[in-house]
Amino acid sequence: MELKGKRVLAFTDDEFEDLEMWYPVLRLREAGAEVVVAGPKGKTKYKGKYGVSIETDTSFDEEAADGYDGLYVPGGWAPDKLRRYPAVLRLTREIHEQGKPIGQICHAGWVLISAKIVSGYTMTSTPGIRDDLENAGAKWVDEEVVVDRNIVSGRRPPDLPAFMREFIRLLAK
Repeated sequence: MELKGKRVLAFTDDEFEDLEMWYPVLRLREAGAEVVVAGPKGKTKYKGKYGVSIETDTSFDEEAADGYDGLYVPGGWAPDKLRRYPAVLRLTREIHEQGKPIGQICHAGWVLISAKIVSGYTMTSTPGIRDDLENAGAKWVDEEVVVDRNIVSGRRPPDLPAFMREFIRLLAK
């Protein structure tokens, strides 16, 4: 229970990558963290790309960065929607400014790019957003997991075990 007493905010919207949402949420809870799932609306079900749903606990607009020890952003197509919400960008920037861990995988880098926090970081992602990360000032590498200061990045579902090992390690500090 290395994360007992820790609170992690997890963003969601329709078309998240099912494994990239559920595997981290379950692993964080298994490690003792309280995971609060936030979406455009609270107490609402959002459907993953492959049909698995998750229900939100709260909405983005109701949350403050001070209440959390870290942030998790899943991949899939949801990040393209998430980055359009001012509250998502505000929370991402505030959590980052407080030096708290941020875990992002696959297309989730889009949220961090739109929050303007990737410049000067070494990161990985799905190859499809490599140019986006590089154009935003990040150094992109093709590795299963990259930890650079407070940001943990991963490429795709097969990398989830390594990704979560590093994200949990950083949250436990």
